[in-house]
Amino acid sequence: MFKLEKSLRAWGSHEFEKTLKQELALGVEHLPLQQGLASGNYVADTPITPLIQSVVEMDKAIRIKAGILYQGGIGGCSCSDDPTTASEITEYCVVQLDMDKSTAVTTVLMLAE
Repeated sequence: MFKLEKSLRAWGSHEFEKTLKQELALGVEHLPLQQGLASGNYVADTPITPLIQSVVEMDKAIRIKAGILYQGGIGGCSCSDDPTTASEITEYCVVQLDMDKSTAVTTVLMLAE
């Protein structure tokens, strides 16, 4: 759970999606990226790319469905004799964000897609 205060302030404006993407990129530690790994065994320390799929206004919340592109790592998977070399691969997961319209407190749920 985290607060997307700037996104809530931008709600209803043409800046909403841009602001949301920026806040998600800055709040990466609140996203369940480790859970979303399909090929790697750890989340690489590289920037993420949020892809907003849908936004729905509900009574008390704004529900956002977003795809997240990020890098996962596979430790020691090089073909050389160096076991410390790590390779990064592109990972993708989909999350549902429910942002409270009065507090900006946002819950995150990993979707099986």
